[in-house]
Amino acid sequence: MNFELKSLELAKADHERCDALIVLVPDAGGHKTRPGTGVLERLLAESLTAGDLETKAGKLLSLYRHPGVAATRVVLAGAGDASARQIRAAVGAAVSALKGSNVKRLCLCFAFTPTEASVQAAVKAIADASYIYTTTKSKPEGRKLQKVLVGVPDAGAMDQALVRSAAAVAGIELAKEWANRPANHATPAMLADAARALGKLPRIRCEILGPREVTKLGMGAFLAVAKGSEEPLRFIVLHYDGASRAAAPVVLIGKGITFDTGGISIKPAPEMDEMKFDMCGAASVLGVFRALADLKPAINVVGLIPACENLPDGRAIKPGDVVTSLSGQTIEILNTDAEGRLVLCDALTYAERFKPRAVVDIATLTGACVIALGGVRSGMFASDDDLADDLSAAGESSLDLCWRMPLDDEYAEGLKTHFADVANVAGRAGGAVTAAKFLQRFSAKFAWAHLDIAGTAWKSGAAKGATGRPVGLLLDYLQAQARKTMPVVPKKAPRAAAVRKTVRKAA
Repeated sequence: MNFELKSLELAKADHERCDALIVLVPDAGGHKTRPGTGVLERLLAESLTAGDLETKAGKLLSLYRHPGVAATRVVLAGAGDASARQIRAAVGAAVSALKGSNVKRLCLCFAFTPTEASVQAAVKAIADASYIYTTTKSKPEGRKLQKVLVGVPDAGAMDQALVRSAAAVAGIELAKEWANRPANHATPAMLADAARALGKLPRIRCEILGPREVTKLGMGAFLAVAKGSEEPLRFIVLHYDGASRAAAPVVLIGKGITFDTGGISIKPAPEMDEMKFDMCGAASVLGVFRALADLKPAINVVGLIPACENLPDGRAIKPGDVVTSLSGQTIEILNTDAEGRLVLCDALTYAERFKPRAVVDIATLTGACVIALGGVRSGMFASDDDLADDLSAAGESSLDLCWRMPLDDEYAEGLKTHFADVANVAGRAGGAVTAAKFLQRFSAKFAWAHLDIAGTAWKSGAAKGATGRPVGLLLDYLQAQARKTMPVVPKKAPRAAAVRKTVRKAA
């Protein structure tokens, strides 16, 4: 989709030729709409006075071929308090209302002075509401919307906001694409090919390790999960080089279980098809790297994706088996359906070689996190308070929310076993926390955070499909980290003559 900025006030929007025009209208309390004599301005004022238009976010008033307006369709959309959250809701409702029509060129206009956050929220919402998956359809009806014009009072002032949001959209949609694909169209080898394609983009490098290399490294936990599948595993290593070689990278680790039957501890049949989404963590890492190529932040980032299937056959691991991880710690596998933590623990140990400034793993790890937080916020566990604060702030700024969960040592008691250094499960109670406590054992050498996205990475039911989360959160986090480390260029001291001149003027 093509996004474009244009300096466009509401008074001039009457003349903008497009298939549909969305006008965001805020509450009267915070952002006053400007009085005017344009057709849209009068229409807006009259509909508000008559009560035909409510300004609550998501409320709409639609018009078709209105006299004096060049746009074929006009949607007046209530934007509430004009916050980024309310704008997301308003734009989502407006674009959804236009889905049945043949809208190829859309214009979005504000009946108030927007902020950068307003523009970013609007662009992401348009992309999200108009997204359509087509890859495995025989007669795909793709996205009709081709061009979006965002009208703001000063296009130059919003240029960077559009760049950031358009890059985020590209990353989020790549994550959706790979997460939505059925497992036979998103094997570990296919994920590796997707990573290789990213390696052709500016500043990105890619390395792929297969079963032989992983065996040589000693990733016994990862290898154990992959044993039951005919599809060979892949360990994907991506590098984004945005800073000097000496700068420590942020490492992102995405769980890449391309299909999860539960292994010998097999899952029940209902909704098992949704276990194609068990690689949403991996998809989010691919999406982040796609966006980094456009954003070009001054930071180094490493992406690690342990990709395999978890299937039951004669070679599959069994409950009670003990395996040796890359760290040397032995693990008793009490439940083969707790496989995500097994592939992640070896990736966490592998991350040590990069001497990272921080490591964040992203995984659809536990149903317990869905019970705790639902589909609104991702669960966030962190061993470092600064890292936790930075991720929380990124979640708020990107509207890709997370919530910090506890890591008290007492939660690890259930992981004790007589037969290995640690068990891979600790019972039902606090399952999301005990899973995080398992991972924490492998993260002692760096600042670490774990994002459990089991409730937020996809939607079930009529709206079934990947959300692309937490690509937005991760991008805002990385860009904030890049800004923190940018060198401050000292201002040149004014010349003595200039100083004397200034003093004389002041006197």
